[in-house]
Amino acid sequence: MPELPEVESIRLTLAKNTLGKKIIHIKILWSSAAISIPGYEFAELLKGKFIENFDRRGKYLLIGLSNGITMIVHFRMTGRLIYYPEIHPLDKHTHAVFCLDEGELHYSDIRKFGRIQLVPTAKAGEVASLVKLGPEPLDEAFSFDQLGQSLSKKKGTIKAALLDQTVIAGLGNIYADEALFRAGILPERNTRSLKVSEIILLYNSIYEILREGIDARGTSFRDYRDAEGNRGSFQESLMVYGRGGQECKGCGNPLERKKIAGRTTVFCLHCQR
Repeated sequence: MPELPEVESIRLTLAKNTLGKKIIHIKILWSSAAISIPGYEFAELLKGKFIENFDRRGKYLLIGLSNGITMIVHFRMTGRLIYYPEIHPLDKHTHAVFCLDEGELHYSDIRKFGRIQLVPTAKAGEVASLVKLGPEPLDEAFSFDQLGQSLSKKKGTIKAALLDQTVIAGLGNIYADEALFRAGILPERNTRSLKVSEIILLYNSIYEILREGIDARGTSFRDYRDAEGNRGSFQESLMVYGRGGQECKGCGNPLERKKIAGRTTVFCLHCQR
């Protein structure tokens, strides 16, 4: 599933290629992928409108249009939104095509879990899926004090808390594992057992890992591509995620792999406490 760095990379590459372009026509090839404002046709609401801005909230992409409509894209497991400068052949997983005055945007999704939802821009902040999201970890307003307060309200493991989108928006399995390794914290630790010094380490590690992920244009194993169709490269820098049983790059001991909070988690018993 695209996490914050992947969605941010999609946002940046979309803005680079489609900002200011006009939507001429929309082809909906799988109706369930597109959720319109009640009482209106999805395609009719977008036809003739200009793409004015791009934003991101957690793992959600927000595309602002000229008619006071915001298009919210949640990629879920395998969603992609790719820009082609010319007419491009459809693949069997393409669910929507946005024909622009210059090029096309193709939305595809192998697993069919993702959705594109239209909402009035003035009410975008009231959408249930966005309202419940926690703070953005890269915002200047987000502090280690705020992180500590959120964690103190959780009774489970630190891994479960980091995956909770009400605690931090946009963090997922990949970057949670990497941040915990960098901070030297075992993922099974109870959130209330963390010392202030450890919360500061975790806070800094989350920020650094996400920034590095964005600089690398995300992590690509199978499905993820940015809006130009390019793979990310952060998988080359992973210390623990997906490396269970392999040698720890820090100490040389075998990495542990275990289900925590329902997700496969990889960690080092020697480097993490």
